[in-house]
Order: sequence, then C-alpha cells, then structure tokens
Amino acid sequence: MENFFKETDKIIDIINKYPETLEFFINKGFEQFKKQEALELGGKLPLNMALKAKNINVENFCELLNEFISLSQENSKITIDGKKKQDNAIKILGLLPCPVSSPILAQISDFESKTNLRLDYELKAAAHGLEWLKNDVKNAKVENDLADIFISAGFDLFFDEELMGKFRKKSVFHDGTKLEKYNNDFENSYINLRDPSRAYSMLAVVPAVFLINKKELGDRKAPKTWEDLLKPEFEKSVSLPVSDFDLFNAIILNIHKLYGKDGVKKLGKSLIQSMHPSQMIKSDRLSENKPAITIMPYFFTKMAKEGGPMIAQWPEDGAIISPIFMLTKKSKLQEMEKVVDLLASKELGEILAHQGLFPSVNPMVDNKISKENKFIWLGWDYINKHNLQDLIRECEASFEEGMRD
Repeated sequence: MENFFKETDKIIDIINKYPETLEFFINKGFEQFKKQEALELGGKLPLNMALKAKNINVENFCELLNEFISLSQENSKITIDGKKKQDNAIKILGLLPCPVSSPILAQISDFESKTNLRLDYELKAAAHGLEWLKNDVKNAKVENDLADIFISAGFDLFFDEELMGKFRKKSVFHDGTKLEKYNNDFENSYINLRDPSRAYSMLAVVPAVFLINKKELGDRKAPKTWEDLLKPEFEKSVSLPVSDFDLFNAIILNIHKLYGKDGVKKLGKSLIQSMHPSQMIKSDRLSENKPAITIMPYFFTKMAKEGGPMIAQWPEDGAIISPIFMLTKKSKLQEMEKVVDLLASKELGEILAHQGLFPSVNPMVDNKISKENKFIWLGWDYINKHNLQDLIRECEASFEEGMRD
C-alpha cells in the first residue's frame, strides 16, 4: 500500500494535506482536535511522538491511517469528494462499512447514470465516525431539514431521543423496502429483525465473533459462549473493539440484557486492551499484553493467517449483531421507490454479504454461512422499552467499573 506520509511528519501537515483525516484523528484518540486551538498546538508534534505519548502503537496506527486515506481517495473518484450536491434531489446521508464502501458507491453511481433520478449523496466510510452525521441531525428542527434516506450501523444515532428519536416519534420514517420476509439464515435464532412498527428498515448485520489465540489460551478451555467469556479465568485476557462504537455498544447492550449489570462489569474485567479489528488479527505478534480471546467483526476473522495460532470461533449461543439500518422518509417514498429498491436489492445485499461478510436480510441472498450459526439480537421489544442512550451510558459505567477492579 502507498505511504501517504512519514511517521515523523507533523500531524498538522498531514491534516492540511488530507483534510478528511481530521475526523480519523478525532475518532482514534485525539478528541482535543475538535477545537482549533488544540489542533494548532498539539498538531505541531511529529505523528510518532504524539502516538507514543498516548501509548498508541505507531506502526498499526500509520497502517490504518494509510488505509483510510487510500479509501477516501478511491471514494472521491466516484463521488467527487464523497458529495454530489444538486437542488431538488433525493438526499442520502450515512456511513458504509469500510470493506464495502467503494463497491456500494460504485453501484449507486452506476444506478444514477442509468436513470433520470437526481441524487445528492454523502456516504462516508465508517472510519469517519458519526459526529458529522449527528451534527446534521442535531441541527434539523423539522422534517424538511432532514435527508431523505439515512444509512448507518448501530444504535448510537438512530435511537437517541434527542436526535433521530424525536422524528421517529412523529412517524417521519417508514420501511419502504418490499421485503416481506427476511433471510432464513436468521430463522434458527428465533429472532425477528423486522421492525413491527415498520418505521425502520434493516439491510444487513455485523456479527461479533471470537478469535482465539491458542498459545495464549494455555490450559484454559476455549470459551464457546458469551457466558463462558465472563468467567474469572478470562479476566485481563480479552481484546474488545471499544473504538468501534457501533459494535461495542451492541455487545454491552446485549450482555446487559442477558446477564445484567454484573455481566457488563465482568466483561470490563476481561479487557486486556482495546484494538481496532485490523490490529486484532495481528495481536499474536505483540511483545506483551497478548489477548487470549479477541472479539471482532466476522469479516476480520477471514484475514487471520492460515496455520497460525489464531482460530475463529462463532459463539454457540450466537454472534451478537450490530444491525445496518436504513431510514426512509414516509412522505417521499413514492418518488424514492427505485432508490430504496436498489439499496435493499439482492445486488447490494451480495456486496454486503460476500465482500464484507455482513449477512444480508434480503431473502434472495446466499450469505454463505453455516446454517448452524446463530445470532443474538437486542430485540424490538427491548429497544422500545428502554432509552438506549441512557442504557448505553449505564453500561459504559459498569464496564469501566469492571476495568478498574
């Protein structure tokens, strides 16, 4: 992969050359850069020195940053810096999982060229983080201020009572897909992914599975379920995707639902360190603090070296899932019908399932996963009975309490 910078370059120089990286830095531990004065001061440090000061692995961070810049540039060729602004166009905003961002954008671009529909879309790779999207929703006062279609994974934005929740209560959104039944890969889990109120649509799911380091496991039996993972023998032995907010929130919410506050606290006790999934698959190469078990998206387990010490394990009780949601305005469904059909189509479902290993809900898609593999889903009844933002904060507090014990 091309190197777009040197690790000795000043952070401010990298950001000035690649402005899109500011969001990356903010989402990867440099939250102070949200303030211009902090950026101007702290950004004068060479990248490697700043990373060492934060105890962040320089090599891994630089690799991720190079990947981010490369993906951003690739996407910009398709979407003109990720944006196509037209008056009176169908406006689409959201985040796409990094492994499938480029091919999905290519499909949308091709679709637009073959129709007379005018689209104004800004679909960024998930590495950009949610802040820009939250700000867009936060500034919306009435329905007309909102985009027509939103796409994103997780619970952080779509169920925040002060953000998308206030529009959901006003029945602004309606499921415009024509999927009367979801993919039968989810049937053996006895879960109903379809929103009974038909406000939200779902496109696919991001499953969280185990990656086990046989060498670090030692004499301990490998965990087969999430309950096994909470046992005392795995304290300070597990790496979790804490920085992947969508998946991490799904994990702690489901652990809370299944095992209560004490379960979330035990999960915190299990943490040895937080890593990005692309770092996790190389965790066996660390000189110290090697995790015995790593929780990561299913996609990244396929990148583990064959014949190595890292073995993927789909939890017997089910992979906890972070859904990829789509919200569509009810008032514009008729004029958006073809666009919604595209986004929920078999073709895009196959990109998600085959290139990203994110099982699609489209019943026509072969997700290419074992019929024995189950899923754990938070459930619409549970979602509707709780203020998820408050619950996420409670879970984070319990998790951090466990970390301190």
